[in-house]
Amino acid sequence: MLGCTEQEIAKSDDSTILLDVRNQDEFDEYSLPDSILIPVSELENRLSELPDKEASIIVYCRAGRRSALAFEILVAHGYTDVYDMGSIDNWVE
Repeated sequence: MLGCTEQEIAKSDDSTILLDVRNQDEFDEYSLPDSILIPVSELENRLSELPDKEASIIVYCRAGRRSALAFEILVAHGYTDVYDMGSIDNWVE
């Protein structure tokens, strides 16, 4: 979906996963609706919690560094439809 915003991707496919890779305290303070939390430090050990490797996954964190790392981890493990949104602040309704 070249050129689409993360919001357009999420709205076009109800099965899109919003993956928050921040820490629990950051998630508890504020998170996107229907997102799931897997801190980037735990991601490789918790990949089984994500569906098939063709699922659309939008990754975000606080500033963009952890989401970029999570993106690389997911792609290295064969996930093919991953988007790095960067900062949670990039989500604009």
